[in-house]
Amino acid sequence: MSQRAIVVVDLQNDYFPDGKWSLEGIEAAAAQAAKVIDAARQRGDAVIHIQHLATSPEAPFFVPGTEGAEIHATVRPQGDETVVTKHFPNAFRETVLKQVLDERGIDEVVLVGAMSHMCIAATGRAAADFGYKTVVIHDACATRALEFNGTTVPAAQVHAANMAALAFGYAKVIGAAEWIAGEG
Repeated sequence: MSQRAIVVVDLQNDYFPDGKWSLEGIEAAAAQAAKVIDAARQRGDAVIHIQHLATSPEAPFFVPGTEGAEIHATVRPQGDETVVTKHFPNAFRETVLKQVLDERGIDEVVLVGAMSHMCIAATGRAAADFGYKTVVIHDACATRALEFNGTTVPAAQVHAANMAALAFGYAKVIGAAEWIAGEG
């Protein structure tokens, strides 16, 4: 059995064009994530889905019981794939994710999903801090433009800055095609 897990972070309907919090490039990222997931399933890797659920019905997105909070059809769990519910950006915080990984003897975590600057960054750093070999598939992740101090930072720059930071000290950051070809 493989000691690698693909962790699919928050690829939920609210992040897609008809959702409440649409991300730039989310459809392309989800398509790449689906390719990674398919390759992982063929290789016998674990596939673990993370579903962020808001704790307040007044939340702007991911409200429990809504269509927007559901995992997108592009990457929907199959069979007995684990779904871990979270309420914070870091998928390890106050969840069973580490327990699930450790029970399966996982030593390598491969991340795909959203948002690059929040949940991917937080989960990637935590995975590395817990000692997992960590890989982030950059073209299977998406984010949105941010604003700081009157300056709008385009989504592509937000994504690039976060991938660069992860690559600098926390994870191997590669493309889906490279990972699928076995170079990751």
